[in-house]
Amino acid sequence: MSDRENLRQLIKDLAVVHGRVVLSSGREADYYVDLRRITLHHAAAPLVGRVLLDLTADWGYDAVGGLTLGADPVATAVLHAAAGRGHGIDAFVVRKQGKAHGLQRRIEGPDVAGRRVLAVEDTSTTGGSVLDAVEALRAEGAEVVGVAVVVDRGAGDAVRAAGLDYRAAYSLADLDLA
Repeated sequence: MSDRENLRQLIKDLAVVHGRVVLSSGREADYYVDLRRITLHHAAAPLVGRVLLDLTADWGYDAVGGLTLGADPVATAVLHAAAGRGHGIDAFVVRKQGKAHGLQRRIEGPDVAGRRVLAVEDTSTTGGSVLDAVEALRAEGAEVVGVAVVVDRGAGDAVRAAGLDYRAAYSLADLDLA
């Protein structure tokens, strides 16, 4: 099987939890896609990096990240996958708000000013988290080339309405959830 097919199967087997839940958007659902069970899994995390790197290969960026916590392991998976292919892509973390001490940075890691960056998220329903990250990145002088998520739960329209290219490795239909 391909990386994409292997990752899809792992998501279905390990991350889809059935039962009533309230999402961060406030919406209710009959299932939850717990992608931390994937992005922090020894076999799945490398697949996440390779699948997203392939998905966004034509966008030309040199740093990847998003709003902590969902984006952190996704960004580091892409960083490692890129390094394995001989490409230098840095990762960064966007805090929900700036620190009140130390360097008081909202974006941690290598500087993003003047760089082409990819904003990522594990899964997105409304696009709110990733758009918050995009706003912070632009405020720091980064050029956001697009948004990529592992699983789209419906955020595509909102992200595109904000003027950004949007790609998802998997839709809910791909996971037999729609």
